Amino acid sequence: MYLVIEIIFWVCVASVLHTYFIYPVLLKILSTSKKQNTNIYKPSDALPYVSIIIAAHNEEAVIEEKITSIYNTNYPYDRFEVHIGSDNSTDATNQIIQKHAEIHSNLHLHAFTERQGKAQIINPLAQQSKAEILILTDANVFFEPHTMYELIKHYKNQDIALVGGRIINTNIKKTGISYQEKTYLNNEILIKYREGILWGTMIGAFGGVYSIRKENYHPVPKNYFMDDFYITMCVIQDGKKAITELHATCHEDISNIIQEEFKRKVRISIGNFQNLSSFWKLMLNPFSSKGFSFISHKVLRWITPFLLLLCILCSVLLFSKNILYSYLFFIQIGLLLLPIIDVILKSFHIHNAVLRFFTHFYSMNTALFVGFFRFLKGVESNVWQPTKRNQ
Repeated sequence: MYLVIEIIFWVCVASVLHTYFIYPVLLKILSTSKKQNTNIYKPSDALPYVSIIIAAHNEEAVIEEKITSIYNTNYPYDRFEVHIGSDNSTDATNQIIQKHAEIHSNLHLHAFTERQGKAQIINPLAQQSKAEILILTDANVFFEPHTMYELIKHYKNQDIALVGGRIINTNIKKTGISYQEKTYLNNEILIKYREGILWGTMIGAFGGVYSIRKENYHPVPKNYFMDDFYITMCVIQDGKKAITELHATCHEDISNIIQEEFKRKVRISIGNFQNLSSFWKLMLNPFSSKGFSFISHKVLRWITPFLLLLCILCSVLLFSKNILYSYLFFIQIGLLLLPIIDVILKSFHIHNAVLRFFTHFYSMNTALFVGFFRFLKGVESNVWQPTKRNQ
C-alpha cells in the first residue's frame, strides 16, 4: 500500500515538473533548428480580404483608441472591414463606434439590446462577414502598423488555418502581480510559438488577437468562456495547422490587482474544463503531436491544484514511514506559507518579486480549483464584465 502511495506522490511531482519546466525546455531544444513558415504573402501581393471582429461591453475607455489603431495599420484600406458587436453597452461605447462608422464606411456597429456573452456575439458576426480571413480581437488590445499584415501573411500556405498574435503587456508595476503575470505570459507565447513551428499545434491562441480562415471557424457553443481555445482546438482537431507569429505584436494593459486577475482566471478555469470535456479524445493518443502538446501544455496545468493536494496527502500518509517524506511535507507547507508572508510584507509596502511569483502561482491554481467546481455546477451564462483597466 505504501509503495502505491509513493508512486502516486512521484507521478504527481513529475507531472507538475513536466508541464511547468520539462516540456518548455524540451520544446526549446527540439525547435532550435526549426524555422517559421516561409510560404507567405509579400506586402506587395494581392492580400486577402479580412474581417475584423470585436465583442465589446462598456468599453468607452478604450474603444476609440482601438478603432484608431486599426485604421493606422498599413493593411490596404479597401482589403478589410470591421464588425463591432456591442453587448448591450450602457456607457458611451455605441456612440463612439457610431461616430467612427460615419467616417469609415467599412466599419459596422452591431448593437445588441440584451446581454449575449462573447461567443454569441462573435458567432453571428463571423457568419455575416464577407471576408475569407477573420481577425478576432479584444477592445483593449491595440494594433501596431504592421499587426494585420503579420497576422495574414501566412495564409498563402494552405495548411495553415489559424495564426495567433503576440501581445506586449504594458502598465507594469511592482505593487501588484503585473510583473509576474507578464513573465508568465511571455513564457506562454514562446511555448505556443515553438509548438507551432514544430507541429502546427499551437495550443490555444491568445484571445486578444488572432486570425483564422473563415472556412475553418467553428461556432462556439453557448455559454463557453474560452472561445479562443475552443476555436483553436477545432482547427487542430480538423488536421489543420495553428501557429503563432511573433511579429504580429499588439499592446494590452495588463492586470495588476490580484483580486481582479483571480476573477478573470476563475472564468478561464471554467472555460478550460469546458474545453477538456470537448477535446478529451485527443488524450487517447498521447504520443501524437496533438495529444502530447495538449496533455503537456494544458491538461497537466489544469489539474495541477489536484496534483499539489495529492502530494501533500501522500506526504502525510508517508510521514512516519520515511524521513524523506517528512522533509518534503514541511517543504510543501513552507511553500504554501510564502504567499501569506508576501501579503504581510505588502501591508508594510514591501514588495518582493520572488515571493510574488509564489503568490501568483498559488493564486492561479486556486482559481483553477474554484473554476473546476463552478464548472461542475453547470454554466448558465458566459456574460462578462471587462477587467478593470489602468489599475
